Amino acid sequence: MKCPFCNHENTRVIDSRPAEDNNSIRRRRVCDECGKRFTTYEKIETIPLIIIKKDNNRETYDRSKIEAGVLRACHKRPVSAQQITSLVDEVETEIFNLEEREISSQVIGELLMNKLKDLDAVAYVRFASVYREFKDVNTFMDELKKMLK
Repeated sequence: MKCPFCNHENTRVIDSRPAEDNNSIRRRRVCDECGKRFTTYEKIETIPLIIIKKDNNRETYDRSKIEAGVLRACHKRPVSAQQITSLVDEVETEIFNLEEREISSQVIGELLMNKLKDLDAVAYVRFASVYREFKDVNTFMDELKKMLK
């Protein structure tokens, strides 16, 4: 690692510990030439995940879109922010464990609906109504009947 102060090639690690997010390593380093200290962060490099939308357009994965959809579905429901974060974390883990470079938005939607069904029935129906694009009351009732079985 090059020293950011003198550009010398040799630096030493004097302390390593997990960073606050527990997804990276914080390293304190010292330059062998000038003696100055600096901090670096080491993080796992991930391959960008591409989402294939319903209209076959492709875009990069964006966790905030999943969070926003779940937040809308859980609006004014007895679901805590921690439960929402845990649900999104679980879905995200499942998505990345598939080890695919491209994944359909339908797969993500189904994963989310399965998790929401266990978390809150009303949030599930709200999410399903938008995700499955219910056209009329009969489609909505069919989904409710499936849930009640």
